[in-house]
Amino acid sequence: MPPVLNRDTCKGCGNCVDICQSDVFFGSRKGEVPSVTYPEECWHCNACVFECPVEGAIRLRIPLPMTILYKGG
Repeated sequence: MPPVLNRDTCKGCGNCVDICQSDVFFGSRKGEVPSVTYPEECWHCNACVFECPVEGAIRLRIPLPMTILYKGG
């Protein structure tokens, strides 16, 4: 499941786009709210959530089978 971006709080800084190793946000531009281009490529690493300067602007939905192994931060 891909990251969910809150369009009301996102400032369009592009930090999530830069930090994502899987190019989930491919083609997104700075100054705009990123779009999730390749949701199936998300590794659920939480890097985009940790890098975001606005708390709550990005949220990860962890698939149910992965919640057994997932430790929230």
